[in-house]
Parts: sequence; C-alpha cells; structure tokens
Amino acid sequence: MSSPAVPSVLFVCVHNAGRSQMAAAFLTHLGHGRVEVRSAGSAPADTVNPAVVEAMAEAGIDISAEVPKVLTVEAVQASDVVITMGCGDACPYFPGKRYLDWTLDDPAGRGVDAVRPIRDRIEQRIRHLLTELGIEPTA
Repeated sequence: MSSPAVPSVLFVCVHNAGRSQMAAAFLTHLGHGRVEVRSAGSAPADTVNPAVVEAMAEAGIDISAEVPKVLTVEAVQASDVVITMGCGDACPYFPGKRYLDWTLDDPAGRGVDAVRPIRDRIEQRIRHLLTELGIEPTA
C-alpha cells in the first residue's frame, strides 16, 4: 500500500520578497514537511524585504537566508495549488491546477509595524489552507 501523495503549493507575487515568502515560510513551518512548498515572483527582487524578515523572526521563523526566485512554467506545472498575491496576469495558467488569489496588502516599502498585520493575515490563511488540504497545522 503506497502512502498518499504530498500536496504541492506554489505562492506567487511580483517580487517574491514579501507576501509569497511569508506564506511559504508559514506553510513550511506549520505543515511540518507534509506539504511541498514553493514560492516565486514574476519580477523577483534582489533580496527579501528586511521588514518581512524582521516580522517573521518575531513569529519565530527565520527567513533571513531566503532569496527571491523567478517564476517558471515548471514550478506551476509541478504544483497542485497555485496561490497568487497580486501578480496580475504574469502567472501561467494550466488546466487541472487549483488557483487561488489572495488579496493582501503589499509590504514593499513598509516598516515592520505595517508588515505585522499582513503577516498575521497570511498565517490565518495558511492555517485554513492546511485544514482544506486535510493537514492538521502544527504549533
């Protein structure tokens, strides 16, 4: 008897420096290896937003070593769920994939005080997504 396939989720935003990085980090942390996680951007920045790194560190998650990645067709094809966060029409569409669009404020150019509520909304959505995937979030 084979074990069930691990679901794969791709988070996409323009710069892959804020929202998608936070979402990927929360899913990795709360999914505890039970979900394959990717993130990418349609026009990736050079570095992850420092206010995002600080806000995530406050939540106990270190993303200081993360780097923005370019969105590829292969990443979309390899994912079961594609969650966009303001990437517009830059995300390729493939039939059979589940697409979600999460409307969230962009943390670009904002300080940590403005990033915290965005971080908290993303964590709530990740917990809900895990439940939809049939996975109990870890603490």
